Amino acid sequence: MEEQKGLKKQFILHSIYNMIAFAVILLCFGGFMFFMIHNLAFSSVDKQLKDAQKQFSEINVKLEILYQIFELESLGMMENDINHFTDYNLSKRIDNPQIMLVVRDQQGRILNADELGRMSEYLSNTEFDSCNLNKVYKFKLQDKYNYRSLNFIIQPSENSKDRYVQLLINVDSEVSLLGNYMKIILYAVFLGVFLSGIASLILSRKTLRPIEQTLKKQTEFVQNASHELRTPLTIIQAKQELLLQEPNAKIIDKSEEISLTLNETKRLSKLTKDLMILVRGSNLKLQKEEVYIDEFLEHLVTPYKEIAVQQGKKIVLNLNFNKDISIDTSKIHQLIVILLDNAIKYTESGDSIEIRTFLKDNKYVLEVADTGIGISDEGLNRIFDRFYREDKARNRQTGGSGLGLSIATMIVKVHNGSLKAMHNKPKGTVFIVKLNRL
Repeated sequence: MEEQKGLKKQFILHSIYNMIAFAVILLCFGGFMFFMIHNLAFSSVDKQLKDAQKQFSEINVKLEILYQIFELESLGMMENDINHFTDYNLSKRIDNPQIMLVVRDQQGRILNADELGRMSEYLSNTEFDSCNLNKVYKFKLQDKYNYRSLNFIIQPSENSKDRYVQLLINVDSEVSLLGNYMKIILYAVFLGVFLSGIASLILSRKTLRPIEQTLKKQTEFVQNASHELRTPLTIIQAKQELLLQEPNAKIIDKSEEISLTLNETKRLSKLTKDLMILVRGSNLKLQKEEVYIDEFLEHLVTPYKEIAVQQGKKIVLNLNFNKDISIDTSKIHQLIVILLDNAIKYTESGDSIEIRTFLKDNKYVLEVADTGIGISDEGLNRIFDRFYREDKARNRQTGGSGLGLSIATMIVKVHNGSLKAMHNKPKGTVFIVKLNRL
């Protein structure tokens, strides 16, 4: 129960962590995209302003203006007229129609108001920062219109006063684009967080499901192992207590109790050995060697033929593989013994057991088929589970613990093979082992 609560808590925490991780990733991605679009949107605008500034190179402007002033002074024009003409010519030096040029005097007053028209009224009401020079900055006109601006100073001539040139570009479309993109990012983040929450629940459930199943199997394994170990220990303890109650009794009189105790001790020893094999699991070390498998099986089965004859049963060999195969002989020996032991246990007098080998799809196939009592459909699905027994009472009598086929499955898996059970028609069971040749 505590384990289930712990898993549920881990499931919730795992889902929350996944959702936070998705949210952070989306926010970082959205922020990066916003930063990139922001730079792309304004970098071209800023470049246009800086290119326009280059057109006002001090040397080129001074040479041209000095030439104009020289001609105008020769015509007897006054200084104010010269300055006005100079400002007019400055305003005509921009090739880019998107850029608005404003010429200001040292007090910040607009000198080309006639060209700017009504725009000059708006700009006159906006404070001019004469210290912010030679760098692009942004400002709002009437707290509504967005502009990028670049200010710099020129000195038209020795006879003319310094002028401030203010270059302006309207960026309302760029600001609107960024605002809409920001909304899209926020909507996408909210949607992404919502979807990530669903995804994290699904992923967390799928991630924790194998852990939950493993924990469940582990709990069942411990419970079943405890039960299987407790039974022989209880019998041994009971029989020993009975012997102690009659210390003067002769061994021959208590031979039945002693025999039963020894049988349970052997059973306990075998069960402990099987449990150790299952605990090692996939860590089993294989020592493979090339073996002529048909001959190997023939020698292995010989003693079991005698046992079968004593019980009125028959073991038939139908070996047609006729090739070598790379296997761990001790592990495969254990596998065959498990399958044969099961076949002998669950067949009656007059039944037969057939062992077949052949090559199919470039794989070694071993079949152990019997005409015994068979297995139910439910049993076929669970027969390889640890401690599962089709008939627990019968298995108790025969000394089975329900671990043999689990060990057989493990042996086949470490050989990269497969093991399955099927109904044998008209009756009985067939166990099919498939192994790769190499």
